[in-house]
Amino acid sequence: VLLEESGGGLVQAGGTLRLSCTASGLTFSNHVWGWFRQAPGREREFVAQITRSGGEMYGDFVKGRFTISRDNAKNAVYLQMASLKPEDTAVYYCAGSAGPIYDGPKMVGYWGRGTQVTVSS
Repeated sequence: VLLEESGGGLVQAGGTLRLSCTASGLTFSNHVWGWFRQAPGREREFVAQITRSGGEMYGDFVKGRFTISRDNAKNAVYLQMASLKPEDTAVYYCAGSAGPIYDGPKMVGYWGRGTQVTVSS
């Protein structure tokens, strides 16, 4: 199984970024997909998940700023981020599993290598 993220970068506070993740080596549509993030010195934390049926769930800190989506035909999951804050700076990881992943990293079966998001003030 291979997950490949893209779309990270440097953005000013208040800006937007769209992260993408493509998966191969498994039946994409059968899995729950999502995103975690990890800032230096902090634990990896849940950002968002999207279920097989398209149900969305977000971490409390998102507060309507991020939107997760999936395209089963392209084996892809996306994270549209808006109103970015300096505290959103972290490495963002694509994550997949046969079941829900909102309960933490221990629930994740597959990880991407991560993409850096840096938000300047």
